[in-house]
Parts: sequence; C-alpha cells; structure tokens
Amino acid sequence: MKKTGSQIITELLKMHGINLVAGIPGGSILPLYDELTRSGIQHVLVRQEQAAGFVAQGIARTTGKSAVCFATSGPGAMNLLTSIADAKCDSIPIIAITGQVNTTMLGTDAFQEADTFGLSFPITKHSIMVKSAIELLEAIPMAFKIATSGRPGPVLIDVPRNVQLEEVEFDSWPKITNKKLDTKFHASKKEMAATLKDMSTALLKAKKPVMFVGGGCNNPASAKGISELLSVYEMPVISSLMGIGAVPSNGKHYLGMVGMHGSIAANQAMHDSDLVLACGVRFDDRAIGLASKFAPDAKILHIDIDAAEINKIFTANLSLVADVESSLPVLAELIRESTKVSKGEAKTRSAWFKEVTDLRKKSFSVECGQDKKSKVTNPRAFIANIPEEAKKAGLKPEDLLVTTDVGQHQMFAAQYYPVLAPHTFLTSGSLGTMGFGLPAAVGSALANPKKRTVCISGDGSIMMNIQELATLAELDLPVTVIVFVNGTLGMVYQQQKYLFEKNYSASVFKGNPDLLSIAKGFGIEAINADTDKDWAKKAFAKAGNKPRFVTVSVSSEEDVLPFVKAGKANIDSIN
Repeated sequence: MKKTGSQIITELLKMHGINLVAGIPGGSILPLYDELTRSGIQHVLVRQEQAAGFVAQGIARTTGKSAVCFATSGPGAMNLLTSIADAKCDSIPIIAITGQVNTTMLGTDAFQEADTFGLSFPITKHSIMVKSAIELLEAIPMAFKIATSGRPGPVLIDVPRNVQLEEVEFDSWPKITNKKLDTKFHASKKEMAATLKDMSTALLKAKKPVMFVGGGCNNPASAKGISELLSVYEMPVISSLMGIGAVPSNGKHYLGMVGMHGSIAANQAMHDSDLVLACGVRFDDRAIGLASKFAPDAKILHIDIDAAEINKIFTANLSLVADVESSLPVLAELIRESTKVSKGEAKTRSAWFKEVTDLRKKSFSVECGQDKKSKVTNPRAFIANIPEEAKKAGLKPEDLLVTTDVGQHQMFAAQYYPVLAPHTFLTSGSLGTMGFGLPAAVGSALANPKKRTVCISGDGSIMMNIQELATLAELDLPVTVIVFVNGTLGMVYQQQKYLFEKNYSASVFKGNPDLLSIAKGFGIEAINADTDKDWAKKAFAKAGNKPRFVTVSVSSEEDVLPFVKAGKANIDSIN
C-alpha cells in the first residue's frame, strides 16, 4: 500500500485509540492538518500552543492513557515546551507531534526553524526526529509504548514538512498491542518476592509506621492495592501533592499532605515515625523540608517503578524497583499470613494510629491562617464546601473533577477539597505552572463529558491562559471556573510577608480587570459569588451542561498555613 507521512500519522493515532487531538496549525504542520480533516479525529483548536499540551494532560491525567497534541515549528513548538516539561515533571503520558521545516532547510535558520528535537531532550521522556515517512511506522507505536511503560512521561516526535508529504510503500500496518515495554531496571520475580517478605517482617516489627504515597499511587489499581494492605495492616497514610486521591481524604487513615504546606498531623507523624513505607513517591524538596529532620529515626522502605528515584534523596533500608499496583497486594498477603502466627507490635501500632489520627482531628481547621479582620469569604471553607454546594444543583461528589492553577488557591484546594478517588484532582505539582488549570479543565471535560470539571484558580493564574475561555465557550463544555480574587500574586505576597519583611515587590496588581465582563465577552455565563446567593445553583446547573465562570473575593492577608520556611524542619512550621 502507498501512504503519505500524514496519512501514516493519523491512521496510527486511530489505531492507538486516539479520537481527539489539541493544537494550532502552522506552515510546517499544514500537511498533517490537511489529512486530519479526512481522518475522523476531532481537533480542538486552542488559542495558544501551551494550552494544547495542558488539554492533553487533562485527558491523560483523568484516564491514565496517552493523549496527543500538535504544534507547528518554531514559536509553536516553543510555546508547547512548557506543558511538555510540566508533563515530564509530573509523569504524565502525552505524545507531542510537532511540525518542522523541510529536511533540506534544517540548520539554515529557515523561517520558523528551531531545534525542537534538541531543546526537548531535557524535558521529555524520549524525543524522536523523523527523517523519512517510513520511520513513522516504528516511531509512533514506540512513542506510545515509551510514554506509558514504567514511569510515564511525554514523548515528542518532530516531523519535517516534506516527511509529512512524502509517499512511501509498505506491506502492512504494524501490529498494535497494549503490552508495555520491559522496564530495564525492574526487580525480578525472585528478588521481588524476597524483598517484599523482608518488608512485611519490618512492618510487623514497627511501632510507629506511616505510609507515604505519591503520584505513582494515584491510579485505581494502586489505590485498590493500598486499600487491601490497610485492611490487614492499619497505619496512617500521608501523601505528597501528587499523591492526593490515592486514598479518600475523608477516610480514617488519611492524615493529609506532608511538607511545606502539609498538615500538622502529617508532618508530626512523619517526624515521629519509626518506619516509612514510601510508595510511588520521590521525596521531593517541598515534601521533605530539611532532610536531616524528616523522619530522622525511621527505616525507609521504598517501592518505586523508577530505579533512579531509589536512594536519590534518602538511602533506603529496603527498596524495590517495581510498580505499586502489583507489589502491595503481595505485601498484604504476606502480612495476612504472618499475623496468623504472630501479631507482632499490633497493640503498640494501634495506640500510635489513634494518637496521630486524634491529632489530625484536633489540628485540622478551615480557620488555620484566616485573616480574622476580613469581612469577605474564607477560601478554605469555600473550597471545602464545593461538593455540598454542587448538591444544590443535583450533582454528587463523584460527579465532580477538579483542576487547579498554581498558588495559594492550589494549596487551599490540596488541603481542604475532599478528594475521594484517583484521577479526580488535577494539579501542576513539580513544575508549578500557572495557567495549567483552565486548559487542563477543558481536557478533563472532553474526556469526561458526563461529569462537571471545576477549575479552581486565582486572579493571577487565570490571566496566564485566559484566552482558553474562547476554546471553552466554543466547545460548550461542563466546566465551572472559580476564580479567587485578592488583587495579588498570593503565594509570592505571602512569602514576601514572612521571608522579606513585607517588602511587597511586584506582587500587588496595580490594575484589576473585570473578570466577569471578560468571561461574558467570551460568551460564558458569569456569576459573582459575593453578591449572588444562588451562585452555586447557577454554577453547577446540570441543564445544558454549559460552562460557568465564578468570581469570589478573598483577603490578600489570608495565609496558607502551615508554612515551613526554607531550611526549617517540617515540624517547625508556622501554624
């Protein structure tokens, strides 16, 4: 058969189950866009390429499957790189296909030429530069396998314009399977069995154990494994920001997020523990604070699919390079069998569990950090009550998905929004990219049209990609955007308050746009929660499943507490 490079790309995307891509066309990718109109694949026309990557992330983060975005060469690809880097940092599987100038023009400073392939190397899991159409038959299936095998991540495929137009002949399409690539550094079955046996022994000897879960646990299979382990071995669970959702936040085991803005109970329990079972987590700096005082007396048992994360920050007493979903059920069974013979330190652990869960109940409050003089809305209480408010419009908690931007509102959401399941709380963790929330919400809604996605943002973050209100309105998606308005870059303002003697440099807006009028200008119903008592019924209305835009005023003096200053231990937080 004979096919052009563009035909090969679109056909292989469909063979991988891709029925939607996001992007913006341009000269170097026009041949692919020309074929796209005949492919049956839906295209989402975003207004800036960065948003295309975040739309893809919204799809990937809620489904666990790879999603695809397009951009043209030069500035188009450059705009896309931020969202690719964000996906790399948070281990999100997306496939970015970029156009490139003709192969004969490479290296000549041609119009809209940039070394996308070279620039992408540090921020992708893998990058591919295709020089002929026949290579696409191998490159695209390989990209999908790489993106989802082992630790997930983004893959970029740079395709010159002439390669998209080139016609090649081949006998058959490659066979597409769901089988993942063998992880190069993965424990053998024998090693896995032995290590898990040793881990079960250590757990049964522990008196003050905690489970530390990260993004590697934030999927239904891992959550099921965690639940199975907790059913036979009771211990408190602490999460990183990316681990939120691995266990229900309203469950008895959850102490909250650990770290700079972690809960008092989570930070104290981690410090006092004698054993940390770390699953799918990488001990990042925002979580551990001062490393020498993070779980100083604890044995570290570390399970992670990425061998590079083992012993990177802490030397583990026992480690296993494996996925969490297959490891924890085995660990649970080993403990189940062992406890039939000996209960070990079960009584002591039970007392410990009660101690830390009681601390959680005593110290967790929506008044933590509240500006007592403020007469406007408490953002913590507002966020905590979103599911209840949505009920007024007939929605259930499981009907809601949440995306956030980056800043104080993000931390308030992480602390107080009741996240009940994996893949339901989408946030930019490691890279901390302002502007993530709105386009990610578009992707979330596209992948979950029967649910309502709530985008929690601030008046700083929303301006980063506010143009995507046009995309949202055009697609008429069930997204409720809630913007907290305080006239500042809130997180910067707070850090300048505590760390720079209230020298508020470039953190207070001199002019504040009328966000409600802007939303209306894009054709979206806008609601002022400060003055409209029925804001929730309108914001979450099921009728028509249309987008809504809500603003709510908060004080610039509201603080995200606890707050751990740089160089301090997590237990030495400002509360």
